[in-house]
Amino acid sequence: MFTAEDRNQLSQKGISEQQIEYQLRQFREGFPYLRLRSAAAVGNGILSPSTAESQAFVEAWETYKGEGHHITKFVPASGAASRMFKNLFEFMDGDHDLPQSDFERLFFDRLHDFAFFPALDDACVVLYGAPADELIAANRFREVVHALLDEDGLGYGQLPKGLLQFHTYSDCARTPLEEHLVEAALYATSDGKADVHFTVSTEHRELFEELVQRVLPEYEKKYGIKYHVSFSEQKPSTDTLAATLDNEPFRTDDGRLLFRPGGHGALIQNLSDLESDIIFIKNIDNVVPDRLKPATTLWKQVIAGVLVTLQRQAFAYLRRLDEGNLGHSELDEMCQFLRRELSTEVPGISELSEQELIATLRKKLNRPMRVCGMVRNVGEPGGGPFLAFNPDGSVSPQILESSQIDTHNPAYMAMFQGGTHFNPVDLVCATRDYQGNHFDLPNFVDPATGFISFKSKNGRELKALELPGLWNGAMSDWSTIFVEVPLETFNPVKTVNDLLRDQHQGN
Repeated sequence: MFTAEDRNQLSQKGISEQQIEYQLRQFREGFPYLRLRSAAAVGNGILSPSTAESQAFVEAWETYKGEGHHITKFVPASGAASRMFKNLFEFMDGDHDLPQSDFERLFFDRLHDFAFFPALDDACVVLYGAPADELIAANRFREVVHALLDEDGLGYGQLPKGLLQFHTYSDCARTPLEEHLVEAALYATSDGKADVHFTVSTEHRELFEELVQRVLPEYEKKYGIKYHVSFSEQKPSTDTLAATLDNEPFRTDDGRLLFRPGGHGALIQNLSDLESDIIFIKNIDNVVPDRLKPATTLWKQVIAGVLVTLQRQAFAYLRRLDEGNLGHSELDEMCQFLRRELSTEVPGISELSEQELIATLRKKLNRPMRVCGMVRNVGEPGGGPFLAFNPDGSVSPQILESSQIDTHNPAYMAMFQGGTHFNPVDLVCATRDYQGNHFDLPNFVDPATGFISFKSKNGRELKALELPGLWNGAMSDWSTIFVEVPLETFNPVKTVNDLLRDQHQGN
């Protein structure tokens, strides 16, 4: 099936023939839907701490930080912002010269309210010899959009979100990258240092590095800390083969195998490379100006406090299991911890022999752990929290996307549509075991949780294989805790006009 040129291509990417054969089998057989117990809700897999409990968790986090642990803020930042400007690209390429849709009119009516307006105004002058307002007065709306999106202007249509100007301050306009640096200073420091890691695309890495080099001294001075900022790129070995509609390897016009990025689930490799004790994960576009950061900071501290509190207890139980000579009451206490605190149920656990029970407890407690903030459902597209069956028959909290749910199952669709909470991608993770060893995170991925999508290349249809998502199947075999967090902590920017919402205006 594979030519010498194919094998050379695979070798350059670090992909084995066995991996390709496995991927082709996945194309042929597809992926099973997950079996669901129920949608998670407060009191059923989602913790909703009281004010007093929240304060106790904040104190637990502050104590943990004071112990000198290695804390990292991990930000997936490689996605291009082209989708953010989809409506403006359509206007630029359309057949009407004046704004017609509500989206277009709002964009131009409030152009001055965007943080990038001063830079856009300058670009209009350079390109067209007139500021933006004059171009608009002359009905030259297209030129303004060209100045914003094209590479000879600001180039926002080709840049990643992390490098765009989102928020206006009295002395500057900040990018999401900078807002994440500020966040790190507020809740993710240890020993006067903040460690921030961005995953970026190869073509934009230099721009990220230049921005960090330019702004870091200012933020270090402002917050009295030292930053360590690092970058990584999605590994070529995580690319997946594209297939024809007949499930054969898709080849380009010159006969080469076509590979595609495996989706954000590929970043489990990047995450596993970090030698950290605690890792915060948050999307690049979910940031707010300083005036709204107190709520973000508080709830990051709360979920981190939940994590280190439960991790400390799990570690204590694991050490006790090592010591041996456990009484029935101690084993029962561990089972209750597994069920009540980690929302994990093992069928027939009460019928296991003592030896089998100890092995089960050790397996379920000695895993990576994550606490995921969940917000009340407001109709946003995307995944949600469920209690789902695992391959070993146990039930545990999982974040699922709609593609993982059997839409022909009325009970499952009722769970999905009636879910009370939504996944805003707000995680804090513990990736070392109770003996201080770093978990090999790819070992905890459920490979059966990927999915297949349909794309095209040069007018030819193809099948694309998405790896298990980073916070979905890639963390399937982790201990997972869901915590309800306020909706005010979730302020994503999916379209450019989202920057006009009150949450992204003023400071």
